[in-house]
Amino acid sequence: MTINDDSLRRILKRSRTIAVVGVSANPVRPSYFVARYLGLKGFRVIPVNPGLAGQSLFGETVYASLADIPHDVDMVDIFRKPDAVPALVDEALARWPDLQTIWMQIGVTHAEAAAKAEARGVTVVQDRCPKIEYQRLFGELRMGGFATGIISSKL
Repeated sequence: MTINDDSLRRILKRSRTIAVVGVSANPVRPSYFVARYLGLKGFRVIPVNPGLAGQSLFGETVYASLADIPHDVDMVDIFRKPDAVPALVDEALARWPDLQTIWMQIGVTHAEAAAKAEARGVTVVQDRCPKIEYQRLFGELRMGGFATGIISSKL
């Protein structure tokens, strides 16, 4: 599937619960501020990090693995190195037969794992950040010279 702005908008509008794999408890780490931002935008963020399992982040329990999450998610957002992606995709597909989206963060791609997920009907986004895409597509990138293509009186 070609990922264009329309498909990214659809993904972000339909997703309500996002498992963030590799989330950090350190507020200066990208995985922390992306997860926090998504939570502030109304998404339910389920943190996944074996080193933080049992703790609480963003008002949710941190789980050691995707398999440990006791409820459904719409999207799995991966903040891990590309070599970790195949096992995570396998785990996500086994846990949620109706999973909608696997999202790999900036710098994270894995063609074989993506093809496996897409063959199961899962939309795959690679090498992008949902926070950046949300801001870009829904008119929040106004500072620093970013051209959003959206005309607004909100400055």
